[in-house]
Amino acid sequence: MDAPLQQFVRYLASEREFSAHTVRAYANDVAQFHDYLENGPAARRRESGEERPPVRIERLAAANRNDVRAFLAHVQTAGGNARTSARKLAAIRAFYALLVKRGALEANPAELVRSPKLSRDLPDVLSIPEVTALIEAPDASDPLGVRDRAVLETLYSSGIRCAELAGLSLQDVDLVGGTLLVTGKRRKQRIAHLGSYAVRAVRDYLAVRDGFAPGHARVFVNFRGGPLTTRSVQRIIEKYARQVLPGRTEISPHTLRHTFATHMLNAGADLRVVQELLGHASLSSTQIYTHVGIDRLKQVYRDAHPHA
Repeated sequence: MDAPLQQFVRYLASEREFSAHTVRAYANDVAQFHDYLENGPAARRRESGEERPPVRIERLAAANRNDVRAFLAHVQTAGGNARTSARKLAAIRAFYALLVKRGALEANPAELVRSPKLSRDLPDVLSIPEVTALIEAPDASDPLGVRDRAVLETLYSSGIRCAELAGLSLQDVDLVGGTLLVTGKRRKQRIAHLGSYAVRAVRDYLAVRDGFAPGHARVFVNFRGGPLTTRSVQRIIEKYARQVLPGRTEISPHTLRHTFATHMLNAGADLRVVQELLGHASLSSTQIYTHVGIDRLKQVYRDAHPHA
């Protein structure tokens, strides 16, 4: 990797504490912007692992605000959506901010470029009968089914992210207090809560966990005893969704997180409490669930009122 990108990657990983996935995406975005500056609209999208021309800091330093705008327009013309363009702008802006911070540039050409307006799609949410059917689908006579029930109960009861669940260690779980010590984005820790159903499911799972012969302290393991990956959690949910919710598509671990938040708010929970439980840095990220609640109220009104 070229020196400018190496510095950028180290900065994102160590100082900004971005995830490895985000660091890779941001580095690729900056490299793609450099390709566009060199080749214009003829710049092609390079496959992962394909050798790129060297990234020249002089070419990036010579770019101006119009170059950034033209690149974002090119991204959308080439098939990218507004969310993709917004992420690329964030990457470019962060890269130039680092150059300014270290004295290599006087101004950030991306600073005043307006981010594309993003539509806020309402999250898919399961009804209470649907989430109950999903959680009760695993076979309780099979140790893997006991594990899967614990996975589903934990995701719905706590609202934690899939990666947070996969990263849980035994020392993070307090079944007496019904809490989890969760390490979220940018390594921020928070307390998540387990209800009585989830506590019982996790306790049942821990009673059979040693049968998988794990050689580590991660809570959730696969049948070989290795740590359960986020992709494995995704497959678990897809498996039971196909069994009991055949009409629902794209059910994922995040669906259970959305469902947790929506059910909490529908039952009268304070928005800031839900924000804290979800680990959202901004209240605006949590407010989307109020729209889900409003839509539900409108539907109930339309179904129930004679003159609706």
